[in-house]
Amino acid sequence: MDGEITFHDWHPVNIQEYGIAAPDPTDPDLVFGSMRTNVSLYDREDAQTGYLGPDRDADPDFGRNVRTMPIHWSQAAPNVLFYATNAVWKTTNKGHSWTRISPDLARATWEVPPSAGKYASSFQVRPLGAITALAPSPRDVKVLWAGTDDGNIQVTMDGGAHWTNVTPAAIRPWTRIFNMDAGHFDTRTAYAAANTMRIDDMSPHFWRTHDGGKTWTEIDNGVAPGAVSNAIREDPRTPGLLYASTDAQVWVSFDDGDHWQSLKNDMPTISVRDLLVKDDSTCLCADLIAATHGRGFWILDDLTPLRQVAQARAAKSAYLYRPIDAVRVRFGTNDPTPWPPEVPAGENPPPGAIIDYYLATDAAAPVRIEILDATGMVVRSYSSEDRAPEVDAGLDPAAYDTVCQRTPDAPHCSVPLYWAAPAARIATTRGMHRMTWDLRFDPITEAGAAVEGDVGVVPHRSYTSVNAPWAPPGRYTVRLSVGNERYTQPLRVRLDPRVRTPAAGLARLASLSREMYLGARAAHAEYLRARSLVAALDSVHGPDADAFRAQVESLAPAPVATAGGRRGPRPRGRVAPTTLEAVSNAMLDAAMSMQNADYAPTQAQIEATERASAASRTIMARWNALRTTGLAELNARRKKAGEKAVPVTD
Repeated sequence: MDGEITFHDWHPVNIQEYGIAAPDPTDPDLVFGSMRTNVSLYDREDAQTGYLGPDRDADPDFGRNVRTMPIHWSQAAPNVLFYATNAVWKTTNKGHSWTRISPDLARATWEVPPSAGKYASSFQVRPLGAITALAPSPRDVKVLWAGTDDGNIQVTMDGGAHWTNVTPAAIRPWTRIFNMDAGHFDTRTAYAAANTMRIDDMSPHFWRTHDGGKTWTEIDNGVAPGAVSNAIREDPRTPGLLYASTDAQVWVSFDDGDHWQSLKNDMPTISVRDLLVKDDSTCLCADLIAATHGRGFWILDDLTPLRQVAQARAAKSAYLYRPIDAVRVRFGTNDPTPWPPEVPAGENPPPGAIIDYYLATDAAAPVRIEILDATGMVVRSYSSEDRAPEVDAGLDPAAYDTVCQRTPDAPHCSVPLYWAAPAARIATTRGMHRMTWDLRFDPITEAGAAVEGDVGVVPHRSYTSVNAPWAPPGRYTVRLSVGNERYTQPLRVRLDPRVRTPAAGLARLASLSREMYLGARAAHAEYLRARSLVAALDSVHGPDADAFRAQVESLAPAPVATAGGRRGPRPRGRVAPTTLEAVSNAMLDAAMSMQNADYAPTQAQIEATERASAASRTIMARWNALRTTGLAELNARRKKAGEKAVPVTD
């Protein structure tokens, strides 16, 4: 992944300019496309494009069309593809042959609309319309809804054997049914976006039926006037959650369209022509995609909080949203040179697990978010009390330049400042907040909390990483703490689906990484404990105490800092660790050497873990002997001599 969406991620699939793409659900390398007089098929494997639409010459009365002809695969039967002109066509063998399953579904007669003006007398009233909206039911392949550009809505419940005109009486001729969506929870529900621009009505009109089209309800309450309707979609997982678009923006309803509110956020005012909820096992995502008349795509990353609005609104103090599965994908692998900032690019979602939470009021106490593994161990923690930068390089690089002039070795100062991503913070203010867990364990030291480099650089989205291993795929718990109140939600971390390493190799990688990390953390904790003992020994004197202190300091010498407070370079080569901190570093280095890719550990990496483990056992044994037997013997001698005992520290 380049860390951003560039021209490398796009390739033409040779559909007629204004056609619709229909990737084969059983083979994503095959992309079918609707044309005015044909159906195209692009094969990514050989880059060839063929044309295999229904024979219009054999059925000349059923080839009427407009520029954008619907084409859709059935979710209920993945081998069925529908295509529409003024009739509906069906293929079950990838376009090798087609069957027409409907009559002409457009209006046979109609009244000339007033918007025709002085041209009204030149119209000949006859069938002229074409199907512009097609909605196969995701529950039943036999249920199919169709809307035309002259204001008809028709439905079949038996696979096309019989069609029923269910057009609401209020829909006037030459209203364009811009899009329809079949219900995801029952076969008798459908939604329609009726675009009335051609009849000089610039108001939005959205419609809903729950009884197979016998009755319809117009559902526009809250949608701003002055912009016509273009699309309406039902959330495939949450009943009553709808998304809609007009010629100005995107809208959301939490009560099946009875009330709407804007979902525009930071999206510019533009004609949004279609919406799609991308939520399936292939993408491992739950996003809302908006396609605009400006030939652009906008994506609302992770709409799962919208699916839990009712629960959040009911929360009296705070609410932790249940997060979607996180996929352990490395962000930004375009090593070592980033794309220049002037290259047109779209943003990727933030890397890691997206965690959303809501605070009903400003939090007076600290807010914490912790990630626990299946054993209950906290593997990562964040707090509103974490130290925040005085100036955020990702938000204000110009101001941060003054920081670099004052402190040249501050984070980000050794690289172009436009690289930096905004720093993550745990907010305490009222409202909804989002943060991300980068899917790594907690850093062991403060120095390992923000590691910079030139690997995977993305302009304005280069995230500092931590010097800690990746958390293995599995089940975790997210815990939100607001003062003394705690809220939890399950979180599943999934492996990058492209990884082909055998399960045994991945298991070895995870177990060795965890073993080395926990060993490094334990050794560092003992180092801090030993330094506390050294400080305690400052208050006692005598030959025995001085000798004992020298032994402790040999295992836990004071850290040596270089200019700017950073530690000096670690020794290279197979130098056996002789101190607790050196052992910690050796174990962490062994763990980190395996983190670049999801590969089974190499022999060299395994040997490095074995050496680090052996050194740890030796040094930890010496230290444990000192802090227990050695300290007890020292205090016994001092007590016998009537001297002050060395305080025991934990």
